[in-house]
Amino acid sequence: MKTGFLKTLLIASTLSAFCATSVLAEEKLSMSDADRAMYEEMQENNPADVFVAEGEELIEEQVGGEAGLAKFLGIAADDLPKYLAGFPRYIKKVDMVVAIDQMIQAAQAANGNKPYKLNSPEMDALASYVKSLANDEPFNIDVAADEHIKAMYELGKETFETRRGGRGLGCISCHSADIVGSRLRMQILPDLGAPKVKAAATWPAYRMTKSKMFTLQQRFQQCMKNALLAKIPLGSKDMVALEVYVTDMAKGETIAIPGLKR
Repeated sequence: MKTGFLKTLLIASTLSAFCATSVLAEEKLSMSDADRAMYEEMQENNPADVFVAEGEELIEEQVGGEAGLAKFLGIAADDLPKYLAGFPRYIKKVDMVVAIDQMIQAAQAANGNKPYKLNSPEMDALASYVKSLANDEPFNIDVAADEHIKAMYELGKETFETRRGGRGLGCISCHSADIVGSRLRMQILPDLGAPKVKAAATWPAYRMTKSKMFTLQQRFQQCMKNALLAKIPLGSKDMVALEVYVTDMAKGETIAIPGLKR
């Protein structure tokens, strides 16, 4: 028992020391000059625009375009942007709280099409386009709307705060109030709900270092992999709950898809 306690204490101390020694530095340290120049250029010509355009074609083919999507959701076409700004949310047709990509899968199936896998390029493109329909809308997720979303919010909070694996790490290890602002691998550890970060409002995004589009849940998985944690499966109850929790952090922030990330 004593050995286990000392091990846990050592891990916590090591993480705190590592973050503390990476003192708050200027934002410019997060990127090399070459990466910064590339980022500024991509701001004007985001490679993700190609994927969004592909998603626009696919949504027409798979669910009948925006009109077909609105019909599946049981709302007026004019209400679609505002409605999409409320995801993840409970959908009665599937009796689940779902993220946008899972909602698209259900719409595909309802239209007689085989749903794309959540980790497929096609779904990345579809999710990017559909969420972009809510651009300029403020996130309006309502975690008190019904018993289903309430339960998912609580599960998401638990998932965010749970430390697991041999190192005892979790989301909160890098995003708690006492760690935010420090640096890990030259990257500032952000407050996921801060106005300048608004994490959930800017994913799906194109990652320069990976040359690929990623959804928010896929980004969660990357963090888990980097922390040597078992990855929570995409679309699973725990993963959707985590998206609910992190999305609520960005409530009120303006949606801007596709994002561009390092």
